[in-house]
Amino acid sequence: MLDVRDVPHEQQLMSLHRLAAAALALYPLPADCKPQLISLSENAIYRVDSPGSNRRWALRIHREGYHSRNAIASELAWLTALRDASAALTPKPVAGRDGSLVQVVSHPTVPGARHVVLFEWEEGEEPDVERQDLREPFEVLGEIAAQMHLHVRRWPKPAGFERLTWDFDTALGSCPHWGAWRHGMGLTAELDALFGRTVERIGRRLEAFGKSPERFDLIHGDMRLANLLIDGETTKVIDFDDCGFSWLMYDCATAVSFFEHRPEVPELIRAWVRGYRRVSPLPREDEEEVPTFVMLRRLLLVAWIGSHSETPLAQSMGSDYTRGTAPLCQRYLARFG
Repeated sequence: MLDVRDVPHEQQLMSLHRLAAAALALYPLPADCKPQLISLSENAIYRVDSPGSNRRWALRIHREGYHSRNAIASELAWLTALRDASAALTPKPVAGRDGSLVQVVSHPTVPGARHVVLFEWEEGEEPDVERQDLREPFEVLGEIAAQMHLHVRRWPKPAGFERLTWDFDTALGSCPHWGAWRHGMGLTAELDALFGRTVERIGRRLEAFGKSPERFDLIHGDMRLANLLIDGETTKVIDFDDCGFSWLMYDCATAVSFFEHRPEVPELIRAWVRGYRRVSPLPREDEEEVPTFVMLRRLLLVAWIGSHSETPLAQSMGSDYTRGTAPLCQRYLARFG
């Protein structure tokens, strides 16, 4: 089996490109289509251009061993249901020549096979975290999250629906999906002790918070600004690859992923909550637990960076992200410890 962590980066890119080129033949696409890599993280995302028809698609090559074919089909079922119900504007998957939305691609020079999905291209730009006043985008994000949560409560999931569960055990506990937080980059004995105390406190608070249906259900799971596309007055939600069963307020925490330490974050969370409450009630107790989910997410990302060290995003964050987590832990323990 090909694991991207076991091969040099250039060889990895070459193998993925061969798979992307081979995958195009699985779909009813124009003959002049060419794939171009635009993102490499959990999966590889390619932009597929057809100069002759002036059309464009997005091709996703899945990482081996992360999701089953049924889990990917379940993701596509939900994002399609959201779109059909006008609960959120989501990407539209394209069926292959055999009618299936989930295809399997292989290449003679690449060990193993991969699941692939093709989407119609969605126009738009993600909000600029560095230059833009984010309060309004966060209110919109809260509104969309509330619409999606309301949809989930009334949506009859298809038989055999399968997605990962993101709770304490699978994030920071005994069976973490993204690896152990103790394997984060640049972790020292001092940081290990501090993070350990924080993880223990998070676990206790989440156990008390509970998993009632009003608090724990199917969510997007990675609802940060990088997964929004602003197209004029329209906001679209993309990348449902991490959608699964978790606390609804975890969607709020993911919105500040990778910049949880910035001073404007509390104000942005308040903006998210304002937007959410315009669509759906939000109990005060749930709002007050958001810092726990922010801390859970931050430490989960420390683990992700350690287990995905071959990706450009992980390399750009590195040990600095781990060290920058310490003040957040200290403030969290001072407030809740």
